[in-house]
Amino acid sequence: MQFGHPKRREFVTLLSGAVAWPLAARAQQAGKQWRIGMLETISAAANAANLNALRKGLRDLGYVEGNNFIIEYRSAEGADDRFPDLATELIRRDVDLIITRGTLAAIAAKHATATIPIVMAASGNPVGTGLVASLARPGGNVTGLSAIVIDLQAKRIELLKDMIPSLRRVASMLDMGNPATQPAWKEIEEASHSLGLENHLFDVRKPADIEPAFDSAAAQQVEAIYVNIDPVTLVSRGLIVELAIKRRLPTMYASKEFVETGGLISYGVSYPALYRQAAAYIDKIFKGARPADLPVEQPTQFELVVNLKTARIIGLTFPQSIFLRADEVVE
Repeated sequence: MQFGHPKRREFVTLLSGAVAWPLAARAQQAGKQWRIGMLETISAAANAANLNALRKGLRDLGYVEGNNFIIEYRSAEGADDRFPDLATELIRRDVDLIITRGTLAAIAAKHATATIPIVMAASGNPVGTGLVASLARPGGNVTGLSAIVIDLQAKRIELLKDMIPSLRRVASMLDMGNPATQPAWKEIEEASHSLGLENHLFDVRKPADIEPAFDSAAAQQVEAIYVNIDPVTLVSRGLIVELAIKRRLPTMYASKEFVETGGLISYGVSYPALYRQAAAYIDKIFKGARPADLPVEQPTQFELVVNLKTARIIGLTFPQSIFLRADEVVE
């Protein structure tokens, strides 16, 4: 298993081959102020790192916010059932393009419009959930970036075992109502079995499910927890981190965002890198490319982040092997 330093990993741009509009049609766009809709899981303030990365990507391509583009930001705040109404609201705002994060947001946007381009800043399983026909030829009005690569879930479970060699009982916190989650759980189960681990599934579909899940973990004498990245876990990350520390449960997270909130350790894609790359898709589309012809890219930049302060609080000492692979250590 290899955990490379993110600075050594760069996205391979696959945006060539786009079909451009006729020059006359492109000329009509001169001086236009583009309206970019964002269909998100969390508030703009909580999503600042990713939002800033998108803005930087657009600036680097010559876009000036308030001049030739504006952002219409809508957040479901962890309530999956809000996505359809929010998608409809963005369409009523006459947006030129919609950016989504997460499978459920992308599905809601696709159901709401078949004509407005949709760029996935991150999606769990775009082919398996029917968002695109294939990664190479998406078809339709959806393209963008996938946040999933083969064995990513397995590597997180392996890291938990490396971190706690005596580990036997682990739990996984996922929203099984998310269509991208079932394949993730299957991979987690297989990885756990291969490592001789007993893995308990905690299905959390709303914030009210989280504290009972930790109660169940205590009752089942779980020794560590893995928390997947879903709308409900992301918006509730403060509560999850608080409960994990309170119960002194070593917890692996799927995103650095949890560690920045005080979580112990995370391994996953760099979401700011995905958002920065989403700007390239936006630029291509605004210049005439069709989403159907823009291949969906998979991430190549990953982050292993550990939090020493939290480790000290829960009485855990990271093995040297974890430090050697860490891309960032939070003191």
